[in-house]
Amino acid sequence: MKDISFLGRLGIAPIPLPTSWYAIPLRLIVGFGFIEHGYAKLARGADGFIAILHAIGTPFPDLLGWATIMVEIVGGSMILIGAFVPLATVPMTMVLLVAIFTVHLPNGFSSIKLLSYDAMGAHFGQPGYETDLLYIAGLLALCVGGAGPLSLDGYLTARKMTRRRVDHSRAQPIGAHSGLRLRASDSRR
Repeated sequence: MKDISFLGRLGIAPIPLPTSWYAIPLRLIVGFGFIEHGYAKLARGADGFIAILHAIGTPFPDLLGWATIMVEIVGGSMILIGAFVPLATVPMTMVLLVAIFTVHLPNGFSSIKLLSYDAMGAHFGQPGYETDLLYIAGLLALCVGGAGPLSLDGYLTARKMTRRRVDHSRAQPIGAHSGLRLRASDSRR
């Protein structure tokens, strides 16, 4: 009976863990995903990515190409360690929205389009905007719910709360510094 109760708790959300721990796998996949995309652009040569931006008619392709790479690497790193998540989310979401409207929207929603399978393996079509929306949802969830434990944001929040507790414990009641002293007989009245 005890085993059934335990299985029942695992089958109903949230599972018996502190709720803030949801953020760790979310930060890991979103942060690593962004870093990987930025690193791939650098590894293939930033000029190749900039040429693609130029070909699709993006204004200022050099500036925006390098800005995109930096947002992906720096923003992904910030999400990975849980540092200033709401601030990192803004430029990261902008990059995703630009990708949706300039590249992925004409390809539809689905990110996986199996075209065929042969001796060489699976052949896929152009990806849609599904993955971009998943990244945006993950970023927004981290903004709403916080970066969770094992994060820089969590550490800074805990430190701020500790300082507040210390400041409140040092607070003295009104009149404590005025030199007024109550006698035991005064407090009984």
